[in-house]
Amino acid sequence: MHLKLLIVMLMTVPWTAHAANLGDVYKLARQHDPVYAAAYASYKAGLERLPQSQALLRPTVGLSAALRHNESDTSVSSSDSYNTHGFGLSLQQPVYRKQNLETYEQGKLQVLLAESQLKGAEQDLILRVAKTYFDVLQAQDNLGTSEAQKKAIAEQLAQAKFSFEVGAATITDTHEAQARSDLALAPEIAARNDLAVKRQLLEKLIGASAPKLDTLARDAKLPAPDPDDIEKWVTHSQESSLAVAISRTAEEIARREVAKQRAGGLPTVDLVASYSDNRNGVSSGVSKVDSKSAQLGLELAWAFYQGGAVDSRVREAQANHEKARFELDEAKLVAALDARNAFLGVASGNARSQALAQAVVSSESQLQSTKLGLEVGVRTRVDVLNAQQQLFAAQRDLAAARYETIKSGLALKAAAAALTEADLAAMDAFLKTAK
Repeated sequence: MHLKLLIVMLMTVPWTAHAANLGDVYKLARQHDPVYAAAYASYKAGLERLPQSQALLRPTVGLSAALRHNESDTSVSSSDSYNTHGFGLSLQQPVYRKQNLETYEQGKLQVLLAESQLKGAEQDLILRVAKTYFDVLQAQDNLGTSEAQKKAIAEQLAQAKFSFEVGAATITDTHEAQARSDLALAPEIAARNDLAVKRQLLEKLIGASAPKLDTLARDAKLPAPDPDDIEKWVTHSQESSLAVAISRTAEEIARREVAKQRAGGLPTVDLVASYSDNRNGVSSGVSKVDSKSAQLGLELAWAFYQGGAVDSRVREAQANHEKARFELDEAKLVAALDARNAFLGVASGNARSQALAQAVVSSESQLQSTKLGLEVGVRTRVDVLNAQQQLFAAQRDLAAARYETIKSGLALKAAAAALTEADLAAMDAFLKTAK
């Protein structure tokens, strides 16, 4: 018992002693996320469509047996009582059933559909993990910015009060710093609540308490799309997108359904075989007749008129096929749009990150100059507070732009059906262990 408790304690230590990266979170989410679990169960169910359709091309073998007690009494004979028993074997092998052949082809397509849907669920899980992961980091950054602003304002308030007491500053600086201090409390509360919500979403995804997360290194240089050509990404997405692949397979299944329903009015040919053995008991000293029989042959069936049901089902299948073709066209348009948006998100994100990185450097220089101006009397404490706020905002916006760039890069690969777990491992190279 003590050994089991020790093992459980050791299993929980890494989450408290070491931070988790994207790969760690993904592995947990793959094990515990109910959305992915449902998709995997659906995939396993979809695989069964093939053996079910194959069964329609194989023989059907049946066995029947009976044991009966018979009583008879007529006006021309005395009462009679005897037992009968027997068994029968039957076999039916489809020789030509067009509907079954089309169902078999649909079964193979439905397996492909299930595989594409599972791959789509895997890519969706990767995107959700990345979004949730970086949403938590961004919420942490926002809270850190709010706390830093509050601390800086508190320091300025203390200095303003001291300067006023010694007559080196006016009451205006004190009131301004006090107002800033009061206003800084609300953003901090909002940021703390937002972080709690984001961590809860992470816990829901991984099925465990949210661990510390590795953070994005400040000097990480995020890669540009490869190839750096939006039209190539658009073309590739329209050809390879999982959503397009799913719609294309669904369209082919719908086309096969039209042929299947048309076959409902065609004749069928089956190979049939049967064998029966019936034994009768003895009554009043008289043996009843036993019988054995065997049959082998071909059976033709043709329901050439079914009240118009076949034509109606064909028209229904044709309408569904037309619907599937329109959905395929829509999937291609959406894939192209997603690829364009993601590519532009990466390109603009990188450009914005570079601009904000320069803005942070400039804001740091401005803050130092403003503090120096305060010391020589050409700047006020309000100016210092404004410079600090500008620096914190630039740092916050820079981090947010980098997170959005990463998510857009992953979305771009997903649009082209090229997103894998290896991409998360590549992103982990840009992270640093949280302290």
